[in-house]
Amino acid sequence: MPSKPAPLKKSPAKKAVEKAPEPEAAAVEAPPAEDAPAEAAPVEAPAEAAPAAEGEATPAAPAEDTAAAEGSSPAAAPAAEDGATTPAADAPVDAAPAEAAVVEEPPKAPMPPPPAAPTSAPLDVSVEDVNESSLTIKWKTPETIGDSGLTGYTIEYCKDGTTDWVVANEELTTANHYCIKNLTADDLLLVRVVAVNPGGRSEPGTLAEPVPIREIADRPKIRLPRNLRSCYVKQVGEQVNLVIPFLGKPKPVVSWLKDGQPLDTKTVNIRNSDKDSIMFIRSAQREDSGVYEMALKVESFEDKATVTLQIVERPGPPSSLKLVDTWGFNAALEWTPPKDNGNTDITGYTVQKADRKTGDWFTVLEHCHRLTATISDLIMGNSYIFRVFAENRVGKSEQSALTKEVATIQKTGINYKPPEYQDPDYNEAPKFTTPLIDRAATVGYTTKLLCSVRGCPKPKIEWLKNQMVIGNDPKFRQLSNQGICSLEIRKPCTFDGGVYTCRAKNVQGEAIVSCKLEVKQVILPETDKEKGK
Repeated sequence: MPSKPAPLKKSPAKKAVEKAPEPEAAAVEAPPAEDAPAEAAPVEAPAEAAPAAEGEATPAAPAEDTAAAEGSSPAAAPAAEDGATTPAADAPVDAAPAEAAVVEEPPKAPMPPPPAAPTSAPLDVSVEDVNESSLTIKWKTPETIGDSGLTGYTIEYCKDGTTDWVVANEELTTANHYCIKNLTADDLLLVRVVAVNPGGRSEPGTLAEPVPIREIADRPKIRLPRNLRSCYVKQVGEQVNLVIPFLGKPKPVVSWLKDGQPLDTKTVNIRNSDKDSIMFIRSAQREDSGVYEMALKVESFEDKATVTLQIVERPGPPSSLKLVDTWGFNAALEWTPPKDNGNTDITGYTVQKADRKTGDWFTVLEHCHRLTATISDLIMGNSYIFRVFAENRVGKSEQSALTKEVATIQKTGINYKPPEYQDPDYNEAPKFTTPLIDRAATVGYTTKLLCSVRGCPKPKIEWLKNQMVIGNDPKFRQLSNQGICSLEIRKPCTFDGGVYTCRAKNVQGEAIVSCKLEVKQVILPETDKEKGK
């Protein structure tokens, strides 16, 4: 068996620390020590210990020994570290009272955050679906949620005419739609949605009107024709007859608005049936242009469609037309767009001119997209006036803008001096473009030598054999056509072989080209000779 460790001996300093009073008892009178009077002062705090008796001091314990001492109080460690003297058990009766300790003020608690505020009311509460036993509603998130966030929504309903609100969902829902089930058929219910966050409940978002709990045979649906899905354009004075079919059962309630306001029944006629709605305008005017909204409603369900109607007419004339400048045979014009565009965009302008002598108008520019134009090719000595028409998708304006100034093309003397050109020099010395080629001929078979030459003026062609001019020898035939030179040798013999030269000469110079002709004799075998005999 291992032996038990020997108990450690406590130093006098540790004993003194153990006898020190606990911090909790600082405000309570300490019990009297041995041989000490009952009026001894209590120890206020461990920071400053009472002074020892005269001539006797207790040795201070090191911080390491104080922290390791068994059973020592937490307040004893600072006293040992500061080296303060602690009165011993056998201290004399006339011990001095301890000095009061300096107490620090506790730190102030932080200010609590402001309480959370509830959100705003849910938006656009409407019916998504309804049948004989359930009702599905939808809504939009509130505009103001706050820093605390959104916990969920509570859906409540009650019968119309009562105030007994029933909570439909036991737990909060975070979705923006909810189906209320197990309802009684033919009940008329009011529904509201409340947003909940740590700040509490918001103001409720309520359905606009009570909802009957029953099956809808056919929901309202507007079948807008394709030609009405874009802007529908008509001219002033034309009839407008729009037929818009729809679906819905029982019979839907049809309503029309123009630019958000009720229709003027004096100009616009609406006729509704079980299957369609007809909007009729006998003679359309520009005031009839706008956005028409058709609403189709079957109990709590609704469908909407919009038709944009644009009534157009011819535009007015340009606001102003000025003759900016005249120079040479040209005149520059400038104008501004018309004040009345006919309720549609301007597509261009037509510019016309008229001679003051004749007064006849001629179109010089059509579909001009700019607000300026330059008229050219005017006649010298004549005076001109100009006018401009505006154009849109309907046509040209009935009136035009006319220039107040007259463009006069002045007569000015013109000294025309034709340009001088040098005649081209086509003279060229003869030059052979195709040379003669050495050839071999057979005795008795006609052969021909060919070459080509160019030059200006046309060169004179001569043929030579072995540096001797051939001349008019009937054995040879000389031809020259379009620069092609040929020498035909009729039935040559062995003596006709040699060097043939073609020479071309004109005033610019001469050129020669040569070739070698070899005439061969056909040698027959001995057997052929005997047969020939």
